[in-house]
Amino acid sequence: MKLSKYILSVIGVFFLQINCTSPSKNEQEILSRKKYKEQLEGFWLGQCIANWTGLVTEMDKIGNIGDIKTGSFYTREDWGKKDLPNIWGEKKDSLSPTIDFVFRDTSEIWGADDDTDIEYIYQYLLHTHKTLFLTAEEIKNGWIKHIKAEEENYLWVSNQKAFDLMQKGILPPETGNPKNNQFYDMIDAQLTTEIFGLFAPGHPDIALKMAKLPIQTTARGNADYIAKFYVLMHSMVAQSNFENHPEQENREVLFNSAKEARKLLPDSTYSAKMYDFVYKQYLKGTPWENTRDSLYQRYQVEQMDGYDITSRKMHCNGCFASGINFGASLISLFYGEGNYKKTVKIGTLAGWDSDNPTATWGGLLGFMLGKERIEKVFNRKFSNKFNIHRTRQNFENNGMDNFENMAETGMKILDRVMKYEVKAIFDEETDAWIIPANQ
Repeated sequence: MKLSKYILSVIGVFFLQINCTSPSKNEQEILSRKKYKEQLEGFWLGQCIANWTGLVTEMDKIGNIGDIKTGSFYTREDWGKKDLPNIWGEKKDSLSPTIDFVFRDTSEIWGADDDTDIEYIYQYLLHTHKTLFLTAEEIKNGWIKHIKAEEENYLWVSNQKAFDLMQKGILPPETGNPKNNQFYDMIDAQLTTEIFGLFAPGHPDIALKMAKLPIQTTARGNADYIAKFYVLMHSMVAQSNFENHPEQENREVLFNSAKEARKLLPDSTYSAKMYDFVYKQYLKGTPWENTRDSLYQRYQVEQMDGYDITSRKMHCNGCFASGINFGASLISLFYGEGNYKKTVKIGTLAGWDSDNPTATWGGLLGFMLGKERIEKVFNRKFSNKFNIHRTRQNFENNGMDNFENMAETGMKILDRVMKYEVKAIFDEETDAWIIPANQ
């Protein structure tokens, strides 16, 4: 259905993008496909920068409980200093000899990693199957086709266990059932499903419905709640207009979305109590390093609020656990205050599985900024090329893709959400979705 520019102006909508405030009864929201696509490019670029930066310190610092002791945690004073070996004795000199941002120039290629590649698979499967809700068979077959079985496959803990179960014919959600998967409360789901929120901007109910089975492929309990927290946040944030937003307003959008996502965490759970603890420390003005140290003491040492990972005597004291990494993620979210560089720096230095929180917020802040504004933040151009075959297999063009194409694929999924779930009206003249006020 076409609407003239005159009619659009009469109803009070001049900018072809999502309003940052809720519409009145007589208003309609307008989603510009061109603008949203550029934001999705920013999501992939922002995720890659943050993911590879966080990898420099991944598992360098996990505390001093059990057989593996890593000494004092990093502080802000360690940024730019020499990177220390991780718990496997590895140094990431090939990425950066010092703790610093990792970039790929326009002549180089971003490699896939576990913080980006399964999201890539899910987007690909949604597009190729022309669906919004993946079935158990589609997830299983997609994993088996695109994930390597024998050689290094960049899967760990819950993801690896779910993959093993799929190869035996077990389907999701049983692959994430605690009876079958003892790693159900590890970090895996929260780093593979955030993108579902961006497919349904301002409609977290739809996003959560789309993400439900992918989340439960590997997660239950608190890990399930935390993954939903991220999906809802991405959906809520994505409804705002970030054009020329000052940083303070971006902070408010993030914090308000986090407040809404907190409602998904049952008050009795450690994930809810972690959120409340970190946020309280932030409001008190406690330095982020002190909050991180208190988080470690409270949950990994004292095992408060039902957080029993340490008593389970897991490898590296559950350094891959959903919980402690959620806490570290919240520290970088709140103390980063909507600033891309600050958020990624804190996430990189906070400890544990540091590439995961950095990738999460780097992707979301990258979406908020869009590709061009990320480049302005760093005053440089970046590669837009992406090699999914670094970690996965059986994609077209020998796995070589680019952010523009990846964003366009995401837009096709969003188009289906708008048409079939939101019941929005597409205006061909302006290449925009017109969303009824009651939606």
